[in-house]
Amino acid sequence: MTKLLELYKCNICNNIIEITHEGIGEIICCNKNMELLEEKTPNQEDAHFAHIENIDEITKKIYFNHPMNDEHYIEFIEVISLDNKYIKRKHLKPNETAQLIFKCECKEGFYVRNYCNIHNLNKTNTEAK
Repeated sequence: MTKLLELYKCNICNNIIEITHEGIGEIICCNKNMELLEEKTPNQEDAHFAHIENIDEITKKIYFNHPMNDEHYIEFIEVISLDNKYIKRKHLKPNETAQLIFKCECKEGFYVRNYCNIHNLNKTNTEAK
């Protein structure tokens, strides 16, 4: 059974899908089961760790100390409320700044995911702010 917001990757064509509606059955691409991407939890020194800067009461900046070149870069950043109701996503390309500015009144808090073209899916948990 799939779960809301899970990410699956095709190991043949590299398609990535995100579950927006839970269901049963297999996720298939290129006639093969897609791989469920497991979220890795980086430490603060890791380039995949999301740093959070409060701009004002509800505006926040998420940034990463990560390479952003043609060979190694973050493809997207997602900020997700802990109740999974609100998602903000930014798609990135090489040589862009790995950051996302967003407004959030998430009383319970949020978490941040990023997808690196080499190291796959990473998740940084945050405390309610």
